[in-house]
Amino acid sequence: MVGDRWSLLVVRELLYGAHRYGEIARGTGAATDVLAARLKRLVEAGVVDRRLYSQRPPRWEYHLSEAGQELAPVLVVLLRWGDRWANDQVPVVLEHGEPGHPLVPVLVCAECGRPADEGGLHARTADGAVHPLGA
Repeated sequence: MVGDRWSLLVVRELLYGAHRYGEIARGTGAATDVLAARLKRLVEAGVVDRRLYSQRPPRWEYHLSEAGQELAPVLVVLLRWGDRWANDQVPVVLEHGEPGHPLVPVLVCAECGRPADEGGLHARTADGAVHPLGA
């Protein structure tokens, strides 16, 4: 659903507050046909909501659905990774609260509150097998 570059860029632009087609196109740099296809797919998948903002002529805005908004932490972590490992440009600084503290995402356990990398992260698959992550 969001495994390609353009879909993630569309979600990023919506998170940044771009809601109209032209704003999203400028922010992503996607070709018209590519952007139209991605928006259609994201709407069909329930990640993006399409809302009519003008009757004459009919014009639409795009907003993240609840499912789309839940992608925000994923993009924050990807952004942080890219700034550290794959970017030769000035990094984007994410800020939290007032007066705007730099945000550094940390994955924590909802049960004990410890950072995930302190507790031996593993995955348990549907068949019950346990797979250590990051080993």
